[in-house]
Amino acid sequence: MLMTLSTTVHPATDLGYLLFKHPDRAQEFSVSGGTAHVFYPVATEEECTAALLLDIDPVAVARDKHGGRYVDDRPYAAGSMLAVALGALFRTAMNGRCDERPELAATAIPLRIHVPAAACLGGRELAERLFAPLGWQVDARSVPLDPAFPEWGDSRYVDLRLEGELRLADALSHLYVLLPVMDDNKHYWVGEDEVAKLVRAGGDWLPVHPERTLISARYLAHQCGYTRSALAQLDGPEISDTEETTRPLAVTRRETVMATLRELGARRVLDLGCGGGALLAALAEDPTFTEVTGTDVAADALAAAERKLARLPDRVRERFTLRQSSLTYTDPGLAGFDAAVLMEVVEHLDPSRLAALERAVFGTARPTHVVVTTPNSEYNVLYPALAAGRFRHSDHRFEWTRAEFRAWAAAVAERHGYTTRFGPVGPEDLGVGAPTQLAVFSRTEA
Repeated sequence: MLMTLSTTVHPATDLGYLLFKHPDRAQEFSVSGGTAHVFYPVATEEECTAALLLDIDPVAVARDKHGGRYVDDRPYAAGSMLAVALGALFRTAMNGRCDERPELAATAIPLRIHVPAAACLGGRELAERLFAPLGWQVDARSVPLDPAFPEWGDSRYVDLRLEGELRLADALSHLYVLLPVMDDNKHYWVGEDEVAKLVRAGGDWLPVHPERTLISARYLAHQCGYTRSALAQLDGPEISDTEETTRPLAVTRRETVMATLRELGARRVLDLGCGGGALLAALAEDPTFTEVTGTDVAADALAAAERKLARLPDRVRERFTLRQSSLTYTDPGLAGFDAAVLMEVVEHLDPSRLAALERAVFGTARPTHVVVTTPNSEYNVLYPALAAGRFRHSDHRFEWTRAEFRAWAAAVAERHGYTTRFGPVGPEDLGVGAPTQLAVFSRTEA
């Protein structure tokens, strides 16, 4: 099982610094099922190629997985075994760290990747769908079952070549996630910890990938609960926000919420239903927000948010608190904030629980302002991939029209002493409005 990675950045031998593997030495590493060899077939200032060769014991793999009954293609075709080896051997590079060349680690460089035998259930078309949106030029050629007998057709393997200008860390994370996705199989048991692995490896690019649902489902062995959890943490709906615009709706939404909070003069902010911490990360970039508390009922979502915050400098991290709390239970510890945000949250509650949310947020916590965003169901007709009557996400319990959202907001404001104003988020259509709708509640006495 072989993979090569080449660059022509000058000097090209700096690839050794990025990978933490010296071009002048061939190295061996023990991995699950065998041995990994890292060596450099080419190492000049003009071009440098690093090769990863996995030498897997097929009998040992078969014995571990199947009780010694038969030998399969796991040791020979690139898939989850190669992905695990990449994560183990190049973990520092995948995290984007290079002490000797930090500026190079942060720079997009010309890269070529070749995987001569990659298992791909879906063929070259799937490889194109997975890698092309990430900036790669994809050349995936189907491998025939037997060149001597072309009438037998193609195998499920492709000769995969990728070329592009990307950060090395991004390239490695693409391979780490997408090699087992192409194969639609893993050589080990998929448990709950795989959700965190997917969010950690794909968090920078997977939320806006048009195939994010397929990627999440295949990576997590089609276990629906894990897939829903991953999609929620990645802050992405099951359909593509990029179908109507090249700018991801999730990004526009966060920027709109951030601009609204600045306009309101908020300094102490609650992120209710913070999920994996997408908004928290944006709040961390602006020192205007001096105290931020994120809450979520899901422990795995809070763990993902904690990992995001753990990357921040201590002086920034000190401004943040995470708290496990349900939106439908009163929590006096959340009182006294300048603003609370419910970004794409209310639609995940059963309608019968909205009254409890109202009491907890507007009655007990009672911040000076509340910012709410939620999908505009009228806009759904503009998503070709969304069947009539379906919601944008499998966990949505409802989706409001603009009139329904305004009616709910007006009633809540009247009961609790708030005023309301509304605005669109995302590109507006003359007939059906914007994809997301926003309401700002402001306490009248304030």
